[in-house]
Amino acid sequence: MTSHIRPQPGIMEIELYQGGAAHVAGRTDAIKLSSNENPFGPSDKAKDAFAKCAHTLHRYPSTDHVRLRSAIGDVHRLDPDRIICGVGSDEIIHLLCQSFVGPRDEVIFTEHGFLMYRIATQAAGGTPVQVAERERTTDVDVILSACTKKTKLVFLANPNNPTGTMIGLAELERLANGLPKGALLVIDGAYAEYVEGYDGGAELATRLPNVFMTRTFSKIYGLGGLRVGWGYGPREIIDILNRIRGPFNLATAQLETAEAAVRDQDWVNKCRDDNTRLRAWLAEALAEKGVPSDTSTANFILARFASTQEAEACDDWLKSEGVIVRRVAGYNLPNCLRITVGDEPSCRRVAHLIGVFKAGGASQTA
Repeated sequence: MTSHIRPQPGIMEIELYQGGAAHVAGRTDAIKLSSNENPFGPSDKAKDAFAKCAHTLHRYPSTDHVRLRSAIGDVHRLDPDRIICGVGSDEIIHLLCQSFVGPRDEVIFTEHGFLMYRIATQAAGGTPVQVAERERTTDVDVILSACTKKTKLVFLANPNNPTGTMIGLAELERLANGLPKGALLVIDGAYAEYVEGYDGGAELATRLPNVFMTRTFSKIYGLGGLRVGWGYGPREIIDILNRIRGPFNLATAQLETAEAAVRDQDWVNKCRDDNTRLRAWLAEALAEKGVPSDTSTANFILARFASTQEAEACDDWLKSEGVIVRRVAGYNLPNCLRITVGDEPSCRRVAHLIGVFKAGGASQTA
């Protein structure tokens, strides 16, 4: 970079986001359990909708996303005019920071929160404020004590990634009511569909003027490869976000596939039930092998090891056997591995291999 062309302050302080690994050198049969993807993929109805889009690739997509917003509204009983769609929930997070955060403004998130909160804050020129959790769970009192007149946004993933823990709606409402005037609580509901009976914060975002909810099609809907997300909140907030949203931010294939996916709630329910069953099995299997985890409410397990060295050694062993999980040192959890709940063969495979590792078999067979 020349000395005369410089980025905005804070840009060069951003650490590049590292996604979950997808390949193991020399292996073509690797099992990927690093990105919290739905192992069962999208529904047949979503696949059919995607295939049909091939006939209209020469046409520009809708700019108002009205059909997708209406479908989301129908399924979740929400006002479509209070919904905005984006390129994954990541874009919604960036739009929120662009709209409400500038130099000297502060954005609060927890110590094990989603890395994009910090990145989006720094990209907007704001100041990230990281607060402690209590045993890997959000502590509302700690967040409230960190608030100042400079606080503009509070990001809270519920369930949280990568811990899998969550707090109840009463605590979320207490947090919203305790925020300083002018601050917005953003409830990230990327994993909300994995919790039976949980609305992701939608009722709070309907009733309270300082609550906004984000959601994604990348997890339970199995559309991570298409990148579709949405946000819901007060009409005034939606109006502001739409003023800076790109008019063609979502392609036709994204819009129509997501619409078919959200209307197929039978598939969502099946995926939730399978995940609940396999998640419980995997957590119990790992605990029996001496690897504990907190009760997860998402589609992954945060496996805790005795030390950073043990976690890294186990990760290396799993890779050597063609199983990819996620190191989470970047989330301030260096002694942990995040393991996606895959299909049953994948769950059994990773549990078996971790059992071999804990029994000392890894060094003998390496």
